[in-house]
Amino acid sequence: MKLFQPAPEYITALLKQIHNLATVPISIMEVCGTHTMSIFKHGIRSLLPDALKLMSGPGCPVCVTPQSDIERFILAARQKNVIVASFGDLFRVPGNHSSLLKERSQGCDVRVVYSPMDALTLAAETPDRTVIFLAVGFETTAPAVAATIITAQSQNIHNFCILSAHRCVVPALEKLINSPQTAINGFILPGHVSTIIGEIAYDHIPKKYGVGGVIAGFDAGDILYAIYLLITQIMQQNPSIENAYPRAVHAMGNTRAKTLMNEVFSIADAQWRGIGNIPNSGMILNDQYAAFDANNRFDLLIDNSSEPKGCQCGKILMGLISPSECQLFGTICTPETPVGPCMVSSEGTCAAYYRYDDMGLNPVTV
Repeated sequence: MKLFQPAPEYITALLKQIHNLATVPISIMEVCGTHTMSIFKHGIRSLLPDALKLMSGPGCPVCVTPQSDIERFILAARQKNVIVASFGDLFRVPGNHSSLLKERSQGCDVRVVYSPMDALTLAAETPDRTVIFLAVGFETTAPAVAATIITAQSQNIHNFCILSAHRCVVPALEKLINSPQTAINGFILPGHVSTIIGEIAYDHIPKKYGVGGVIAGFDAGDILYAIYLLITQIMQQNPSIENAYPRAVHAMGNTRAKTLMNEVFSIADAQWRGIGNIPNSGMILNDQYAAFDANNRFDLLIDNSSEPKGCQCGKILMGLISPSECQLFGTICTPETPVGPCMVSSEGTCAAYYRYDDMGLNPVTV
């Protein structure tokens, strides 16, 4: 089956409508790392009217993971008889003095896995060692982690545990709206997360804050159509939640996935890199599954952690500055020698700027 590809005339018509509508300054934020990469890949910014500003928000789960959690991951790798299993994006994120990649080079057993179930399989195959899975991600990845925990309990695989750095998207949107530093007129809402939480998760935002959003897919036509819908809302002063990705996102989301998350995780306050504490934005294992929390098995308390000197990832994640405004970007901080996570992750804004040019001058591909 061929993937959907919008016709060139469809792109041209959308751009014409966007230029006709955007007659006053408008600021739109995308809050999905895949959207960020797609916007740069297709050079969408270069085709938009000057009055329209696109901002990249906290849509990269590795990027929003605070330095204290990175330090905790590194400390976990140093424990005796432990294997740390992680997605690859975390390996090169710098801590204050080390990284998971550096720890592995110094003899710690840190391995890349492609799913939490891979980590559970590893635990079953190495019963004399404890496998700690680093559970980083938004609601997209949390259901798979929840299912893995349930499987571990049912199969009595007790040498498996996790460190949860899961985050919930909607509280972050509310934090950004309420911040006096930001001025956001509308959100391009994340496609992958929305397949889980559904349209219903955002329904209160227009009513409570007067800011609308459009759930979007990931090709150029999807994103431009979402921008068109948002501008229409803004110009008509009619904020609402619209689903421009109905082929994947349903109103109620994935009820089975949400049931799994609710069975295993409790909601708690959580720190976000550069943003600070966001109430009810984190997921921790509840009492029923607390035995699978690595914090309860190992001494992983962090006395002190600090952001890398000069790194502006926090401001970039809030859409306050672009990567090119960071004095480290492209000089000290590159994909080969990253200072902050926004340059490391495949979904990071700095990585997108560096890869596709900070002016976003690549042509739209259709």
